[in-house]
Amino acid sequence: PRSKALPEAIPIDICYEDNDLVVVNKPAGMVTHPAYGNYTGTLVNALLHHCRQLSTVNDDLRPGVVHRLDKDTSGLIIAAKNDAAHAALAQQFSARTIEREYWAGVWGVFEKRRGTIEASLGRSKHDRKKFAVMRSGKAAVTEYEVLESFPYLSLLRLKLRTGRTHQIRVHLAHIGHPVFGDPTYGGRRIAW
Repeated sequence: PRSKALPEAIPIDICYEDNDLVVVNKPAGMVTHPAYGNYTGTLVNALLHHCRQLSTVNDDLRPGVVHRLDKDTSGLIIAAKNDAAHAALAQQFSARTIEREYWAGVWGVFEKRRGTIEASLGRSKHDRKKFAVMRSGKAAVTEYEVLESFPYLSLLRLKLRTGRTHQIRVHLAHIGHPVFGDPTYGGRRIAW
């Protein structure tokens, strides 16, 4: 295993940049930072090439990483270019003064336009790559709002009160509305 992320000339979609941070639109399929099995081709590799310098608050495989998105999730990611910006951003994420919003197309039509899913999550006992709802897991809370309904699908706006790995995907599958197209949590087959 590698101990340090290396710069790679990978095209990235930069939405905003200044001396302290960079906001990138991460595509689905791209891993946020190097880890076991994915030491190259990550967003961090691309950012190191683009920025030349990222914060050093984390270990050498995760420079600049303040938060992340799952590999199969697209969306905006903020990376810190220096340690002061990293500390300020991390504090804002911790205090929840930065608002994050997610949108997802899911199977099925909801009876209620708004709701809250409260179900503890932990690593699946059957598949170590997956997570599952379990009593012994960590508390997880997801709020949803139906933006639009179609005959077999709904478009949701989601907000997380906690930030667990795969939280949205597991919670929605748990209530019978898996994310449309999600191969890991039942979204590739008609759930309705």
